[in-house]
Amino acid sequence: MKQNHFDAIVVGAGPSGNAAAYTLAQRGLNVLQIERGEYAGSKNVQGAILYADALEKIIPDFRDEAPLERHIVEQRVWMMDDAGHTGMHHRSDDYNEDKPNRYTILRAQFDKWFSRCVKEAGATVIYETTVTSLMRDASGWVVGVHTDRNGEGITADVVILAEGVNGLVGRTSGLREELKPENVALAVKEMHFLPQEVIDARFNLKGNEGVVIEAMGTITEGMVGTAFLYTNRESISVGIGCMVSDFTDVGQATPHGLLDRFKAHPSIRALLEGSEIKEYAAHLIPEGGYRAIPELVGNGWLVVGDAGHFVNAVHREGSNLAMTTGRLAAETVADIILSGGSCSRHNLAAYVEAVKDSFVMKDMKKYKDIHGFLKKGRHVVDLYPRLMNRAAQTWFRVDGVDKKSKESTIVREAWRARGIGGLMGDAFKLMRAWR
Repeated sequence: MKQNHFDAIVVGAGPSGNAAAYTLAQRGLNVLQIERGEYAGSKNVQGAILYADALEKIIPDFRDEAPLERHIVEQRVWMMDDAGHTGMHHRSDDYNEDKPNRYTILRAQFDKWFSRCVKEAGATVIYETTVTSLMRDASGWVVGVHTDRNGEGITADVVILAEGVNGLVGRTSGLREELKPENVALAVKEMHFLPQEVIDARFNLKGNEGVVIEAMGTITEGMVGTAFLYTNRESISVGIGCMVSDFTDVGQATPHGLLDRFKAHPSIRALLEGSEIKEYAAHLIPEGGYRAIPELVGNGWLVVGDAGHFVNAVHREGSNLAMTTGRLAAETVADIILSGGSCSRHNLAAYVEAVKDSFVMKDMKKYKDIHGFLKKGRHVVDLYPRLMNRAAQTWFRVDGVDKKSKESTIVREAWRARGIGGLMGDAFKLMRAWR
């Protein structure tokens, strides 16, 4: 092996990059992972929910050491108008199992732990180093990377791009297009700190139980987006995000202004009362869906995680898709190198097939038309939450009006707001986009 040559170079130390580097190192490959942040997790932003199944396939006993906050026992989905909310609420003691399904985490702590696992598995990890470009041979085959520390570059049999949504290396190297405003969301998040016993009391929790609230409606002022609230042990993650294109096309709202409005909403305000804000962050999220997925492989390179637009915006899933694509890419590379093959586009295509066979691409494909449906029908995110809340107000208010009249009022208001043709058209378009 030449000096400065590795079997694989992984660019990025987020969930996808750590999953890839760890899997490769576990298979005995000589791996270099390059992270431009001061440490793994220093620049990463997420809600953050950890989906156990994806990580369990990589580190089966992760629960023994990983810095986990709370396991989720309750999911709330809220449709909000200006005064209240109507929604779905699911809670079950079945989630208090030996191996819970979902956890809240703090990314800075979790990513440090995951990175430590990568190093313990045998990978070489360097921080505060930026990959400036890909190194190519005369035929255009990617054979390594150039960094801001090494002008001559570092060579490898394959480069795995786990560089996140911005994908600077991929873009400057011509492997992917510039980000389009309509394919990416801008989310902002705050951390509100409260004593654990206060959080337990407000959300009816005990031990390490946790709650997730996901919301949409008038809180986004007519823009396509959602808000969230997640309980940690001694803090609450609260945030909101909308498509970047909507910030210029729809209204004059600012991300922080939307977050302030969400926090001030009657349904949220009481949950945050008395909390101390210690952190604020903003982050781009690739939400273009299936149709925005770029080329995933080429001669000497692969793309994983957010860099590949692997985010299921409908279900608010990202880290599980990131870790799964990172693992599948690493397994493909390990099989090729250990069998003496080359990391050609043809051989690396096995990664694309593995992703297609997994839940990742199946879910991405299932919701491939949702993005277009919401873009063309922005009224859905504002009008229907208003109608749902107005209908609930009418139905549950006991005011001497008979129930048949209330039913008529609910139907009449819906028809007046959208018309029978509009209601049926929206339902049909949604069913088509949801298939």
